[in-house]
Amino acid sequence: MALEVAVKAADDAPDILGDCPFSQRVLLTLEEKKIPYKLHLINFNGKPQWFLEVNPEGKVPIMKFDDKWVSDSDVIVGILEERYPEPSLTTPPEFASVGSKIFEAFVKFLKSKDPNDGSEQALLNELKALDEHLKAHGPYVAGEKITAVDLSLAPKLFHLEVALGHFKNWTVPESLTHFHNYKKLLSSRDSFQKTKPAKESVIAGWKPKVINA
Repeated sequence: MALEVAVKAADDAPDILGDCPFSQRVLLTLEEKKIPYKLHLINFNGKPQWFLEVNPEGKVPIMKFDDKWVSDSDVIVGILEERYPEPSLTTPPEFASVGSKIFEAFVKFLKSKDPNDGSEQALLNELKALDEHLKAHGPYVAGEKITAVDLSLAPKLFHLEVALGHFKNWTVPESLTHFHNYKKLLSSRDSFQKTKPAKESVIAGWKPKVINA
């Protein structure tokens, strides 16, 4: 039986997939594990009543397990791994936090209005650390096989590329070759192509955060 999952719809087109990286992470997990699912696209400009009844906080993603809706992508991915162990996407503990500070550093730099506040260098340091890790352990974070940490990073790196390119005309240095190879590997997977939002949706999603920063 197909699992039910509710994710954000695009702001300008409620019938297509929206720009939430945590929703995409869950969808990537479902696709990589080949688990059948039924998608509910939630229009954030008018959240449906049933969605708010089962999920009063109104956050996405949520997924239904045993007639109970569960929120938080970390929790959902953990349950999926437990119930559908094949193929395994478990990341070895020593690699589980690789790249975990990139998204926070990206958001800080994106919102920054001061070119001398160190936010650009802080992001570059995190990206260089990932590049060095991939040089030693790649092509994926844990080696030859894709794991959960990659599926968490993939949507965030897509947001980074699109948003910084649009709002700051900024790109990741070409010298970080292992990073760029990694990103190409992730984005070329069927799971990513099936679940990625339109670039326009990503830009629209970040616009108010950048303007109001």
